[in-house]
Amino acid sequence: MNFSAEQILLWLAGYLWPLFRIAGMLMTMVMFGANLTPMYTRLLLAVAITIAVAPVLPPMPDVPLFSLASFLITTQQVLIGAAVGLLSQFLLQTFVTAGQVIAMQTSLGFASMVDPLNGQSTPVVGQLYLMLGTLLFLALNGHLVMIQAIIYSFDTLPVSMSGISVASWRQLAGLLGMLFYAAVAMALSAIVAMLLINFTFGIMTRAAPQLNIFSIGFAVSMVCGLFILWLTLGGFLGHFENQWQRIQMVMCDTLQLTCEGG
Repeated sequence: MNFSAEQILLWLAGYLWPLFRIAGMLMTMVMFGANLTPMYTRLLLAVAITIAVAPVLPPMPDVPLFSLASFLITTQQVLIGAAVGLLSQFLLQTFVTAGQVIAMQTSLGFASMVDPLNGQSTPVVGQLYLMLGTLLFLALNGHLVMIQAIIYSFDTLPVSMSGISVASWRQLAGLLGMLFYAAVAMALSAIVAMLLINFTFGIMTRAAPQLNIFSIGFAVSMVCGLFILWLTLGGFLGHFENQWQRIQMVMCDTLQLTCEGG
């Protein structure tokens, strides 16, 4: 049996274009896109998913694989996948930012360690929130939901030179600001509590100037900060569920999917 070059290239296109979209998502998704995940592991996972779902995907466009149109299609697939993967980054960075704000307010910001996701030094409280958020993301099958969404997107956003709309990109940009707002709202109770503690120290200094407030204030602030941090963990799950629902709605709007509750 003989196959022409056009038939072989068309067969390859049926796997390569879905691979680029799926690999683009894994490239930016939480944990899968981190520096600690080997590149070959990420590639093999993308290839395995593509091979499993390619036979049930809609027909690919009849475009020569080595052409300008094919390059534009490939770029669009990478952008679609990367946009979906970045949503998971936005989700967890909300809690990392909240942890950093709490650490700075509770005198725990001096304790820092290297973030395995981006290689930068960040407060340990932010890393604690990052680990908790990652575990919840995996426990709630967030990675499976995103993989399912990217597969369904081949029906709503077929492989073509047109990708995500400008309105969806604008919504993604606005979501980043909204998540910073959510991070501050999550840390607001700790900010108010530490403000009251510092206000109390100010009253003590005025009432008894002979007290060396700088020698005891730091230790008391740290102890109170640990207690406040323990109290804030009680509402972590509720904040995560709210933000995860928001991320899912944005993901469905971006991929033009019909989701529950949206």
